[in-house]
Amino acid sequence: MFDLAPAGTMGFDTDRLARIAPFLAETYIDNDRLPNAQLVVARDGKPVHYTRLGRMGDDGRALRDDALFRIASMTKPVTSVAFMQLVEQCKVALEEPVTKVFPEFAGLRIYAGGGGAIPFAPGAPAHPIRFVDLLTHMSGFTYGLQNRNNIDAVYREHNFDFARDHLDSDEFVARLAKLPLEFAPGGGWNYSVSTDVLGIAVERISGMRLGDYFEKHIFGPLGMDDTRFGVADGQSDRLVDAYAYRPGQTPKMINAGATSKLNQDGTFDSGGGGLIGTIEDYHRFATMLLNAGELDGVRILSPKTVRLMRTNHLPNNSDLTDMSSSLFSEANNAGTGFGLGFAMVIDPAKTLMPSSLGEFYWGGAYSTAFFVDPVERITCVFMTQVYPSSTYPIRRQLKTLIYSALTDSYA
Repeated sequence: MFDLAPAGTMGFDTDRLARIAPFLAETYIDNDRLPNAQLVVARDGKPVHYTRLGRMGDDGRALRDDALFRIASMTKPVTSVAFMQLVEQCKVALEEPVTKVFPEFAGLRIYAGGGGAIPFAPGAPAHPIRFVDLLTHMSGFTYGLQNRNNIDAVYREHNFDFARDHLDSDEFVARLAKLPLEFAPGGGWNYSVSTDVLGIAVERISGMRLGDYFEKHIFGPLGMDDTRFGVADGQSDRLVDAYAYRPGQTPKMINAGATSKLNQDGTFDSGGGGLIGTIEDYHRFATMLLNAGELDGVRILSPKTVRLMRTNHLPNNSDLTDMSSSLFSEANNAGTGFGLGFAMVIDPAKTLMPSSLGEFYWGGAYSTAFFVDPVERITCVFMTQVYPSSTYPIRRQLKTLIYSALTDSYA
């Protein structure tokens, strides 16, 4: 699977790295808290540790090295990279209003009451959303899964979070444009469908369906041969089953890989959460980001563009504690800023976890996760399949285990 470099020559203690697999087995796999776990840790793009544990699903087959996982919101960094490629070509600019591409969003208003059985009140007109507001989740959109207010409830009625089976891109935008914004664009932070809208912007600007754009401009060049929207023909046996957490019980299987609708083409390519892929593919994507936009002689983005993406764009260098109104996101709030497509550490002490200033990361709703540490030159990709990602503190635990094995720090 991975050709591992000797951990000692890469600045790691081999015995301490060896703690990871037994910890995962004892804490999560042997007691069925997680059905499976796959982890790769690398430095300078060279893998130094690989763990594969558990099963594909309820049929009991051992987890495959080339297993396919629903990476959910780990799609968002890919969509953000795609959009920034178009920015580099001057086909669009971050500061431009989204109405350049989405005339449907002219005349949006800010929530002022109502919802449910009561019509939404006619709120104050919102100033235009900018493309940078989509990238940073400061657009005023939300997610139905936030489950906090009447706007979230209407998102659930439209099933925006799972649009793949019942909407196309234009209908998604048309329905979204009829709803009020939660707040004025740029005035707050809320984890939302913003990246789905960004993916549709990529489609409209490029003239290509999002999955086709990804394949031509990101996956093909990077050799990410197993990542796509949906499962390729004849590959259903590689898709793991998906599970949902149940308090006090083992997780329940909610979507079998062999019979999943993901084995059929969808009507909507969700730039916010629709990709299926392997750990090896996402390791290549993370390594490209570590290398400031390049991998194996192929350049996806310029170093300055990647640097802009991994810079905190929250006003006054705020962290998410100051800005977030989300009930749920894939980031911790304290000491965490947000850039153009992922979160980053802006105050390691406040995170209360081992980390580096400028480390950036994201995760997916089924508990997948990745991080890139440009100081220590470390990347990590973790795959499993239990919803929601807030179920266990496994991301913090993995970071603790990885950094406690580091013996040669570049900081």
